[in-house]
Order: sequence, then structure tokens, then C-alpha cells
Amino acid sequence: MLSSRVHKSALIVCVVALFALALPAQEKSAALSPAAHTLTITLKGTLGPVLSGSDPLGLNGQSGSVAIMASESLSPTKHNATSATYKLPAGAITIVAGSTHFTTTTPSKMTVNLLTTADTLTLAATGPDGLQITATTFLKAGSWTTAVLKHPTVFEPSPQKLTAAKTVGGAGCKLKYTLFGSSTVLGFKGTASNKATLDMVSAEEDLER
Repeated sequence: MLSSRVHKSALIVCVVALFALALPAQEKSAALSPAAHTLTITLKGTLGPVLSGSDPLGLNGQSGSVAIMASESLSPTKHNATSATYKLPAGAITIVAGSTHFTTTTPSKMTVNLLTTADTLTLAATGPDGLQITATTFLKAGSWTTAVLKHPTVFEPSPQKLTAAKTVGGAGCKLKYTLFGSSTVLGFKGTASNKATLDMVSAEEDLER
């Protein structure tokens, strides 16, 4: 009889001990889980020269900027060993080019390519009146780690200088816009910078847990 009681008491002690060990482990796991961040990329500079087209918007020589916001929790829609393409939601890109200023109201596309000569960032967005914008940015080779092929992440160094392309198909930064069936390509020089900030919605959710 006494032996049975001893066995039951020992069993209860073991269960309590295991529960006590498991609870800190769960708390530790939650603390180590990566927080969601929002990546912000900012491109600022001057448009020009005209590499092709008639430039109906008169953007040559005008200042321009592109601001991109992307959650680091995004997964690529397609990727391979050196590139990844992400679908950005409406409102993720804001473009200023001369007097043209808009924030996207439809999804956009962001593609990162890790090349031996440069890391490139290509954005494809739609503006008002069917305006189509494609911005191609050349960063230093090795600016991104291969982690960017799995989710958006920061590049280094930041900021870094951008050099305008001299030809449509050559290396360097450029902006292509198509309006009413007519396309124009301009060079773009300036700076590129980025940062990652804690997503406030995710932070509030973590505090509530």
C-alpha cells in the first residue's frame, strides 16, 4: 500500500518537473522567433540623359525619387540561384518624376538579381492613365546576401552612389516609362539607401501573446 502511494507521488513530481521545464523553453522559443520588419528602399537623384524615345513627359534633367516598402515576411513568386521576384501590394511604391507624382493603386513587381558585376533591383509599376514604369537600379556586387532570394532584406552599404546608364542595354541605372503606347528610357543618377524597421502590427501582436 505504502509502495503504491510512493509510486504515485513520484509520478506527480515528475509531471510537475517536466511542465516547469517545458514552460521556460516555450517562452525562450517565442523570444527567439524573428520579428517581422518592413524594408524601406529609397532612390533619389536626377533623370537623364534620354537614351531612347521622345520623352513626352519632359523628365530629362528633372529630379526623381522612388520609395519602396516591402514586408520582410514576403516570399518570392519565383526564384532561382541568383534572382527572386516579389509581388508588392498596392500602395507599396511611391514615384516622383518631375511633376509626375503617384503611389501605386495596383500590385507591383520587384526583382532582385545577384550578378558577378552588380546586384540589380528592377521595379515594375503602373501609374495613372495607364502609365507604365520600369526602374532598374545597379548596386555594388555583393550588396545583398543570398537571404534576399528567400525574403526581402537590406543591402549594404547604405547609402550608395548610383551611376546613370549610357545606353539602353548597358550597365547603370535607368527608368523606362510607357504612355499611350510610346516608350522612353532615361538614365538615372543619385543615391540608394534602405532600412528595416519593426512592423508595428506584428509588435503589438507579440505583446498580446
